[in-house]
Amino acid sequence: MGSPFYVTTPIYYVNDVPHIGHAYTTVAADALARWRRLWGDDVVFLTGTDEHGLKIQRAAEEHGVTPKEWADKTSERFRETWELLDITNTDFIRTTEPRHKMAVQKFLQRVYDNGFIELNTYEGLYCVACEAYYADDEISDGNCPVHKRPIERVREDNYFFKLSEFQNRLLQHYTDHPEAVQPESRRNEVLGFIKGGLRDFSMSRTSISWGIPLPWDESHVAYVWFDALFNYCTAVGYGTDEAQFNKYWPVNYHLVGKDILRFHAVFWPAMLMAAGEAPPQCVFAHGFLLVGGEKMSKTALNQIAPADLVKQFGVDGFRYHFLADQRFGPDGDFSFESMVSRYNADLANNYGNLAQRVLAMTERYCGGETPAARADGPLKSAAEQAFTAVVENFASLDFPEVSAAIARLIGAANAYIEEQEPWKLYKSEETEKVFTVLGDCLETLRIVALLALPIIPNASTELWRRLGLDTDINQERFPEAAQWGRGPSGTQVISGDPLFPRLEVS
Repeated sequence: MGSPFYVTTPIYYVNDVPHIGHAYTTVAADALARWRRLWGDDVVFLTGTDEHGLKIQRAAEEHGVTPKEWADKTSERFRETWELLDITNTDFIRTTEPRHKMAVQKFLQRVYDNGFIELNTYEGLYCVACEAYYADDEISDGNCPVHKRPIERVREDNYFFKLSEFQNRLLQHYTDHPEAVQPESRRNEVLGFIKGGLRDFSMSRTSISWGIPLPWDESHVAYVWFDALFNYCTAVGYGTDEAQFNKYWPVNYHLVGKDILRFHAVFWPAMLMAAGEAPPQCVFAHGFLLVGGEKMSKTALNQIAPADLVKQFGVDGFRYHFLADQRFGPDGDFSFESMVSRYNADLANNYGNLAQRVLAMTERYCGGETPAARADGPLKSAAEQAFTAVVENFASLDFPEVSAAIARLIGAANAYIEEQEPWKLYKSEETEKVFTVLGDCLETLRIVALLALPIIPNASTELWRRLGLDTDINQERFPEAAQWGRGPSGTQVISGDPLFPRLEVS
C-alpha cells in the first residue's frame, strides 16, 4: 500500500435534504480520492452528517419527531445520494455514533485539562441557522450576515474556549505553511480575520439537550461546532486506535464551502493546538454554487436535488458538469442550459463520438481486433502532454483544467482521424495504414479512460471494457499505466451503443 492520503468533505447538517451544493463538494472530493488511488495511495475519504445542535432540535420539534428520528431519516438521504453519484467514500460518519461521542469527550477533557476552557457568562447575538454567535459590529440590519434571517440575543452561562490565546500561533502557522489555506484569496481572508483580533468563544450550551455532554460537567452539552469538527479525528481512530490516527493525521485536505472557512481555518486548528495535535495540512474553500445568481436556500425555493439531474444527464453527465464547468474556488453559477451545452459538446460530440467511431471502425476494418499502437506516433506526444497537464491541475484542484486537458487529447485524436481518413485508406486497400491509425487511436482511448476515471468513472469503466481490457481499471497505477504503448494488441473490441447519447431538450 502506498502513502497515506486523507481527504474530507464537510459533514452535512441534517436540518435539510441534500442538494447540488452538497453534491458539488462531495463529487470534487471523490475525484481527488480516485485520483490518488490511481497513484497507489492508501486513501481515506470521509463524509457524513452533523446531527446535534439547536437547529436539529427545532426541526425535529416542528415535524413531531425526536431529534434522533429526524437525524436518522435525513442522514439516510445523504447516503442514498452519494451512492447514486458513485461516491467512493471509505467512511460515513454520524456525530450521533457512540465512537464519536467517546472521542469528543476525550478531546474535550484534554483541552480542559490543558487549561484552555473556562466557565463564564455570555450574552450575545446568536444565529440558529449558523449555530454561531456574532459580535454587534458584524450585524447591520438585525439579520444574520450569512442567512439574512433575524438574529437572536442570548444570555447564558457557558464554558469558553480561549481562542484569543492562539492568535500568534495561528499567524505563525500560516506564515510557515502558506499552502494550509487555499486558494490564496481565502488565505488572505483568514489572515485578515486573525489579525483583526480573536475573541474567546462559547463552546457549551445549557439551553438545549441535544448534544454531547461535557465530561466534567454534564449539565452542559458541547457547542455543535466543537462537536462536529472533531469528526475528522474520530474517523481515523482518535482515542481508540493510536497507530491509525498517527498514520492518517494530519488530514491532507478538508474541502469546505467558504461560509464555513472561519470554523475550519481558525477555530479548528486552534482547538487541535490546544489538545497538542497538528492542524490540517490544507483547508481548501470553494465558493457558493449559485442558481440564477443567488445562493441556494429554502427561502429562495431554488434548491435542486441531484437525483433530478441524474435522471436527465446520467451520473457521469452530472459529475462532469460540476467538475468541468465550476471552478473549485470562486463562486459558480449553475444553469440547466449550460449543463446541456457542456454535455453535448464535450461528452456526446467529442468523447462519445471518438469512442464510437474508433470502435466501430476497428470492428469493421480489423475484425474487431486491436492493432498495436506505433511506438512514436503523432498522438503519443498529445497523450504525454495531456497526462502532464492533468497531473499539474489535479495538484491545484483545478478540475476544469483537468477536464480541458482530457478534452484536448480527445480533440487531437478526432482531428487525426479526419486527417488520415481511414475509411478511404480501407477502400484503397491500404490495410497497414488503417491498422496504424486505429492502433494509435485505440491507445489514445485507453489513456483517456484512465485520465477521465476520477471524473466520469462509469463511462471510463465501460470504455475500458469495450476496448477488450480484462483488468480492473481501478487497479491500474500511474505513471506506468499512462505510458504510451502499454495497451495490449489483439484484444477484441465492442462498439455498442453511444457512451453519451446527445440530449435533445425542448
